[in-house]
Amino acid sequence: MELILKHTIDTLGEEGDVVKVKDGYARNFLIPRRLAVSATKANLTTLEREKAAIVARKKSQRDEAEALARKVTEAKVVIAHRSGEDNKLYGSVTSAEIAERLAALGIELDRKKIVLAEPIKTLGITMVPVKIGYQLAAEITVEIVPLAAE
Repeated sequence: MELILKHTIDTLGEEGDVVKVKDGYARNFLIPRRLAVSATKANLTTLEREKAAIVARKKSQRDEAEALARKVTEAKVVIAHRSGEDNKLYGSVTSAEIAERLAALGIELDRKKIVLAEPIKTLGITMVPVKIGYQLAAEITVEIVPLAAE
């Protein structure tokens, strides 16, 4: 089934693209969530009329993503955590904790976009990759320091 995407979907395409998908995927997921419409003659005509607006919206979203990538790259997150021998942490630092610290710095980022292969379990500096969107990626500098004893 041919569809016109109303929103960008990472695994499928960008807004305004005409894509071919399996019927069940279209009927059960994309169309009910209003992520796509069927590629009828009327919808294709509407798409051609809205093409300039879609291009302008994509450009502004890409500019926002690039600005966010710059902010994320410049940011340094410092997390104080309890640690034991050999610089091992009691527990671990997860993407949710990193996202929380970024929010405190004024950078709103979904924790699902922070790519940790596994939680951080040692003290020190770690470079953590982040998926920004629009095929942009950045790295956050995360420094884990020992929590001062009270």
